[in-house]
Amino acid sequence: PSQSEARVTNIEGAKFDTSISLADNLKGFIGKHVYLHLKSGITLQGYLKAVGNNLIHLEKLAGKDFYDALISIEEISAIEAQFREMK
Repeated sequence: PSQSEARVTNIEGAKFDTSISLADNLKGFIGKHVYLHLKSGITLQGYLKAVGNNLIHLEKLAGKDFYDALISIEEISAIEAQFREMK
């Protein structure tokens, strides 16, 4: 579509649920690009590869494409994920 026809659409399956745990919310974003804000003040950006009981695997870190991170779920203070896109 041309730019005049482009519109914002919701990304299928993208949702947060405040009635479940942070870990369970993260599981819905496996394979997706996310920002994780840690209690230390650091923000990590990458693709969510796996969510375990206490740890998550974030791959292809922004600015460090050949690096991955293993993060304690307890250290995460917030999640950012894309919910809408231009089509």
